[in-house]
Amino acid sequence: MSKVIVITGAGVGLGRALAREFVADGDRVVLLGRTAAKVEAVAEELGERAMAIGCDVSSPEAVRTAFAAIAERHSGIDVLINNAAIFEPFKIANASDEQILNTITTNLGGAMLCARAALPVMGRGGHIINVSSESVVVPLPHLSVYQSSKAGLEQFSTCLSREVEPDGIRVSCVRAGAMYEEGKTWDVEMQAKIDFHQAAVAAGINPAERPISQFSSVTGIFRMLIDLPADVQVAHINLHARTGE
Repeated sequence: MSKVIVITGAGVGLGRALAREFVADGDRVVLLGRTAAKVEAVAEELGERAMAIGCDVSSPEAVRTAFAAIAERHSGIDVLINNAAIFEPFKIANASDEQILNTITTNLGGAMLCARAALPVMGRGGHIINVSSESVVVPLPHLSVYQSSKAGLEQFSTCLSREVEPDGIRVSCVRAGAMYEEGKTWDVEMQAKIDFHQAAVAAGINPAERPISQFSSVTGIFRMLIDLPADVQVAHINLHARTGE
């Protein structure tokens, strides 16, 4: 049966790959993204089964407005995938207010705000999937705020699952490894990239030598989660890139 699936951070990367997968499977998708032009381009590519809404998930008012727009088109939401995130390396001592607050309010606060907005229109069988990061356990440098936001997201997933289980709603957390797709860029200042790379190598982690997977390679995992039988719950999945054979 066709599902209504809301995906945050859907203009690029994993969010876009998931949207393509779900539409190909016959589902209807709502694409949320901070840059309206990006999600609109994806929706145009995908056709009538896709709806695009510009939405900064760190803003309570923007989230309320977005979910009100969703309600005008769809009577309910079956799945919410909290994928939107800011990944920016910096040291706390040098961090600006905006770097700290934007990372926390987008990566963690945004998932909370979207879950709050989605739950009232989710029936039994609804599913919330939060996308975490392997950096929670991999000691990459200059990512203390990002890592903390993702660790918080994992704890939020555990706590939220207990809250909504009596309502028949599942919560899963997907801890994802490094992923890539052709044309994807990392919108971070060059010096920050250089500092991050050098610090990682000094810590014994060479980003250039670590395996990396394609976004399209992991979409089937999300499909599996969404299609689980009603009597099965998967709370946490770890995805790691590996060197292809």
